[in-house]
Amino acid sequence: MIESTISSFWAFYLYLIMLLIQWAIATVSKAKLPTAVPGKIDDELSHDSFAFRAHRTFQNSLENSVLFVGAVILAFALGMNSWLFTLCMWIYVLARTGHMALYYLIATEKNPSPRTYFFLISLLANILMLALICIRMFV
Repeated sequence: MIESTISSFWAFYLYLIMLLIQWAIATVSKAKLPTAVPGKIDDELSHDSFAFRAHRTFQNSLENSVLFVGAVILAFALGMNSWLFTLCMWIYVLARTGHMALYYLIATEKNPSPRTYFFLISLLANILMLALICIRMFV
């Protein structure tokens, strides 16, 4: 059980590090633009711009973080140390990392893009985490 808890802490920690890295990449890439204005992304930018993709990667991660971070904190507060919950955390973190890498590498307006599959995997992992929390609260 201790191994599961430590592994959960590592998954959560690495997710936070990933967010920090995304923030730094988004900030630096935007600052290098000749038209950079603090606090504003140029409306003319699109997926062909790495600065736009870096910004959207970070924003998308922030949009999805609330559910993940909330689920993790609630699970920690409940003392959950389930190997299945830990596995879901790792799947979520790895899927978000894959989403990030594809967003950085592929400039596409196509929907669904390849990164969509990684988004869906992370969403499913998060839904399962919430289901496990619900089960834990009723047992």
